[in-house]
Amino acid sequence: MAYLQLFWAFFRISIFGFGGGYGILPLLYQSILEFGFMPQAEFARLVALSQVTPGPIIINAATYVGYQYAGLGGSVAATLGIVTPSVLLVLLICRFMKHFQESWAMEGILNGIRPATVGLLASAVIYLATGSLWQAGVDWQTFFTAPAAYIHWAPAAFFLVTAIVYGKWRFSPIKLTIVAGVAGAFLIR
Repeated sequence: MAYLQLFWAFFRISIFGFGGGYGILPLLYQSILEFGFMPQAEFARLVALSQVTPGPIIINAATYVGYQYAGLGGSVAATLGIVTPSVLLVLLICRFMKHFQESWAMEGILNGIRPATVGLLASAVIYLATGSLWQAGVDWQTFFTAPAAYIHWAPAAFFLVTAIVYGKWRFSPIKLTIVAGVAGAFLIR
């Protein structure tokens, strides 16, 4: 039953998630809370681990959640759940793409999905920042009057340095991730 639950949860995430791995993170987070796949605090670690392992972030995340929840069989069920809708939709789209290339309806659909994708990405940033840059259980009324008490300074510094280095010099994201991981192993506890 756990395998079916994992498959269905990740199948549903894949069907309704647009915008790639980061766009799907809010749906993943919601499902983790809904089904109790793992504690909320572990979600940020899940995203970090999924980011540094080879492959698409959402497939890595699904495999990790499935393994944590139900072992090897759970990782297979969750991975199949996240991959199956994409494979089926790509096969279907390839079959009919030539017929709908100039369609006003298809153009309208894509124009509607783009802003929603940006919103999902912004939501993913907020979820990740909540677990990484400031303490869980922040009292938001006092946060704005005394934010220094809630901020995790080392991760916040990593965030700022990474944003500046990438934004100004377009340093490789892979190299930035590796450097941050190594530095974090020594500096962040």
